[in-house]
Amino acid sequence: MADGHGLRVVAGAVIASRLFDVADAIDLTESERLWERQARPAGTRGRLSFTPPKAVAFGVPPLELTLEPVLVRLGASDIRAEATARLYDFGVVRLALQVPADDLTWPDFTRLVFAVDRAVGPEADAEIWSRLLGQITTIFAEAMLRPSASLLEEDYLIGTVRTFDAAPSAEALPGLIDLVPLLSGEERPLSADVQRELLRHRFSYYADDLAVLTWDRAFVYEPRGDSDVLDVIDVANAQLLEMRYYQRLLDAELPRMYDSVEAMRRTSRLFGTRRFANLARRLYTLVGEVTELREKLDNALQITEGVYLARVYAAALDLFRVPEVSGAVDRKLATIRDTYAALYDEASAARGALMEAVIVVLIAVEIALALLHW
Repeated sequence: MADGHGLRVVAGAVIASRLFDVADAIDLTESERLWERQARPAGTRGRLSFTPPKAVAFGVPPLELTLEPVLVRLGASDIRAEATARLYDFGVVRLALQVPADDLTWPDFTRLVFAVDRAVGPEADAEIWSRLLGQITTIFAEAMLRPSASLLEEDYLIGTVRTFDAAPSAEALPGLIDLVPLLSGEERPLSADVQRELLRHRFSYYADDLAVLTWDRAFVYEPRGDSDVLDVIDVANAQLLEMRYYQRLLDAELPRMYDSVEAMRRTSRLFGTRRFANLARRLYTLVGEVTELREKLDNALQITEGVYLARVYAAALDLFRVPEVSGAVDRKLATIRDTYAALYDEASAARGALMEAVIVVLIAVEIALALLHW
């Protein structure tokens, strides 16, 4: 594979994004109203830019916001980066920093990706993210339903090129530049097997565009400036973050549920009826809330005719292990549903036993009164 010294990036960027679970839901209509109060560029409700709406569309279009540019410290220099935010109705905020990458050799472009990762990546103690998130949560506090007590985060890094100093085809490009260091974050040579795995998820729609996805990084070459692939990656990351939230929520609920059930079963069935019913009702409510949110999340991006983006989307979900985490959530929900059903049956049986006891007592009283008047 070529080292890319002969191919120069004329126009490109490095995009670092961080996603936060901030609330159970965000009212985007209210968010638009709140944003209008700010002396900032107007927000927009997102849609995929190049794909026809009937083929691929957001379930509920997120709110796109342009923030004030920020300075990112890269080595000994401060680089001005564009900052944006995206608000999803299911409670996720995505922040992104875009560092310009123009007029660079390929090795220099790769080194810039490394520098951005060191400055604002998952291992960096980047104050920029907390500051930007603080601004967002302050502005949109009124639009957030049940804000999260603790934050979950996901990071992603993308190297994008719009123009090279030549016009390589998608098929030829991986032989002209070394994508492995950029995608792996490793400067040491990697084995042939690892290199093949890193380059396995490659996608092209036209003969001159290329997207290569990995677990936490991607490379996108798009001469037309199409952002749809970036949007699809973003939605998949948001879905992973929310699935992780549901998994953590249910992981915390299951031990409490087991303890509550055990404590109630140590009480008399005759006098524990209301407790069983209350616990069953609470579990039913939890299942209903999570199921409703899951449906909203599953419909975050609707793909009907966009076969290319459907492939990219499916690969991103698979790479991010969304089906695996979703399966774990479904199993925990099934456990809670089964427990709810058992509690409901037990509460019904307890009520039946209580009614039988009451009837027996009433009959005994009636007999006793009859004997007294004999």
